[in-house]
Amino acid sequence: MAGIADFLDSLIGGLALICYSLTIGGLFWGLFVLRPWLSKDEGQKSEDIYNAVLLHKTLTLIYKGGFLLAAAQLFKIILKIWLMSAVLERWPFPEFADTTQFIGGIVRIVLTLLLAGYCYGYLRNNPFSQKQWTTAVMVALPMIISGAWLVHAAGRFENRFILMSLTVIHQLAAAAWIGGIFQLVNLWLLRKSNQVPVELWPLMLRRFSKFGMASVAMILISGLPMALQYIDTWDGLVGTGYGNLLTVKIILLALALGFAWLNKSAVQAYGISGNYYALNYRVPYYIEAETFVLTTLLFTAASLASQPPAVDIPTLTASWQEVINTFSPQIPQTSSPSHIALIAGEAGRVAIIDQVPSIAATEWSNYNHNIAGIFLTTMSFFAMLSYIKHLPSPLSAFDKYLPLSRYWPLGFVALGIFLFFRSDAETWPLGPIGFWESTFNNGEVLQHRIATLLVFVLGIIELSARMTKKPDNNLPFVFPLLAAFGGLMLLTHSHVGFQAKSAFLIQVGHTTMGIFSLILATGRWLELKLDKPGKDIAGFVSVAALFQIGIILMFYREPLY
Repeated sequence: MAGIADFLDSLIGGLALICYSLTIGGLFWGLFVLRPWLSKDEGQKSEDIYNAVLLHKTLTLIYKGGFLLAAAQLFKIILKIWLMSAVLERWPFPEFADTTQFIGGIVRIVLTLLLAGYCYGYLRNNPFSQKQWTTAVMVALPMIISGAWLVHAAGRFENRFILMSLTVIHQLAAAAWIGGIFQLVNLWLLRKSNQVPVELWPLMLRRFSKFGMASVAMILISGLPMALQYIDTWDGLVGTGYGNLLTVKIILLALALGFAWLNKSAVQAYGISGNYYALNYRVPYYIEAETFVLTTLLFTAASLASQPPAVDIPTLTASWQEVINTFSPQIPQTSSPSHIALIAGEAGRVAIIDQVPSIAATEWSNYNHNIAGIFLTTMSFFAMLSYIKHLPSPLSAFDKYLPLSRYWPLGFVALGIFLFFRSDAETWPLGPIGFWESTFNNGEVLQHRIATLLVFVLGIIELSARMTKKPDNNLPFVFPLLAAFGGLMLLTHSHVGFQAKSAFLIQVGHTTMGIFSLILATGRWLELKLDKPGKDIAGFVSVAALFQIGIILMFYREPLY
């Protein structure tokens, strides 16, 4: 039950951050970037440039994001009530009603509904009024500030006010940037369908470039002192779940900034040469890839909120040597203990105290991960071969077999079948615990079942997509979307238990694979969208990321403590 609640809390938390970015970021986009009350050129009415379709779509994202944010916040409260009722075996009120989480959550729901209602009832009807946009931002301020009581800082004794303020600023800056990216995607879709003037696209890109840089600077300025407060040692950064997810956030931020730099370079080149090719045939797809990364970053931030700060668990922190040892090369385990030996050791693994897994359970898990790694490294090796037209001279005789390498997605199908039987051997179909009981009473099992289905479907869809060459075929885009979802699953994957250190050493492998899953997804997406040579580079990077996931799994070892 706790595992299911923890998993759902991370997912709903990520969705809430997306909705927050849509609403708050959308308001800042309108006030500082779109500025519909201004004319583009002197003597030209703003309505000629900012037509009704653009403003309608922009405001729809804003107020719908607000209503969905209120719903997500309500669901988070219901989720906590459900969990406490299950754990305490009684109704948690009136005690829960006195907590900061409950009061702050209810207040934020009310304030969010007020904001969404104002945007729907007033701003939507007066989209060219600067006064209405400014008033909407003022109405949003109480809701923005209310978030300070729903974060780590609210529960601290030292520097509480400063940390709460920094958190609000950090969230606001992130929403301004990410919400603006969502609006750029919206603008491009309208531009692509010829629903807005052509000149809007480069104009908004130039304006957002400066606004985005200011937002990123504020993210870094507000985030650094918080990181130093919550992580006070090097081991705290590399040896705790909080530090690990913060590192993931930094990596994702760097990836997003890389795409932002490509966009800015294209905008500058357009300003110098007037050549719109990169602006129309590359930048939109870089922005889509950036959206993949930033969406994943929001879900990572939601998972981070469920982790205790590293400074609070000094005795449960892994050393950097232990973390490195997790990724050290080892001979894969290719033999498995019997199912009977595994089940015999389950009593120790699920005990309330100690929770010491049996040797059989540890070796069973190692075998599963290592064999899965062998599957992935093998299929990704053939996938990389599929991008090569001719082998080097000593191997040129094998050129005739290169076309067969395009069938590499079949490896996903085989892996899905393997995981179906091996991922959770204490449950159906091998174990005594029924399918429905195990799936909906254990968050880890639920995630394993989703991942197994995902792997199997990935193989079928990607093989079909690569065999079909119809120009209007959208089937190939399913693979990067599912791969991105798989990355989210890995970054929100939780091993709930009392042994935080051992749980972290498992988590660090999952989060690393989550990053490579995102690279796999964005690379494949760009391969489908870009022209040469970027197309081929992105495709090769994508399957190389899959190869790295396979290597991590092939060297995987369960911690022994």
